[in-house]
Amino acid sequence: MQINIIYVGNIKDKFLSDAVAEYEKRLSAYCKVQNTEIKESRVPENASEAEIAAATAEEGKKILAVLPKKSFKIALAVEGEQLSSEDFARKLEKAKEAGGAQITFVIGGAFGMSEEVKKACDLRISFSKMTFTHRMMRFLLLEQVYRGFNILSGGKYHK
Repeated sequence: MQINIIYVGNIKDKFLSDAVAEYEKRLSAYCKVQNTEIKESRVPENASEAEIAAATAEEGKKILAVLPKKSFKIALAVEGEQLSSEDFARKLEKAKEAGGAQITFVIGGAFGMSEEVKKACDLRISFSKMTFTHRMMRFLLLEQVYRGFNILSGGKYHK
């Protein structure tokens, strides 16, 4: 099983990169994790809506260029379906069945992701109605994927 994570922008905080490394290590018991970083598009400090739209479109083209065709693709999007950890685990199981050996998660940049990327995905999920930084989402995603696999295997982490 392979989990692909395509994300915009790198992690700048050591505590977050340490957390990502820890959960990637934990996940090695269940799957291989492959990360693909997309360079963040630059926008001016007080960017207009048009400048923001251009930046997300540019990032979207880069994401679509690396989005695996033979994978179950999940966009992390604010308007996506909100799930409990158990429901997320069941979605992982169904995604594994539908996508074969690969599940790909897409995390957009500071301004989200283009509609083209969302349309290219098989599912949209939202972790919360709250706002999290796009850099933080990689850690949160890895923790929930680990929790999901642990739930599916009957482990004690979730309890």
